Amino acid sequence: MKEIKAFLHRNRVSDVIHALHQAGLCPTACSLSLVDVKGTLEALDPRERDFSLEAGAEMIHEVKLEMLVEDDRLEEVMALIRDNARTGQAVSGWLCVYDLAHAEPIGGA
Repeated sequence: MKEIKAFLHRNRVSDVIHALHQAGLCPTACSLSLVDVKGTLEALDPRERDFSLEAGAEMIHEVKLEMLVEDDRLEEVMALIRDNARTGQAVSGWLCVYDLAHAEPIGGA
């Protein structure tokens, strides 16, 4: 099993999630999380940039998508994210993959 972390422009996230749903990779419930983060991707519009006191630099609001993926679906998920997260810039975001030693759902009662 793998963990994917993708750092995306906010305006591309809904397209990525929609593509994952359409491909059956994230039906009604899946191991997908979204976290709002500040990052250093190139702004699509100058109004996206804000000065961050914590970082001491201009940053933009990005989204970190985290998802657990079975090994045999990894390439498919990565391709869907890449294809749907593109903004036309040289770097539209980052896609990171980690090996997991173990993952299991937490069951109900």
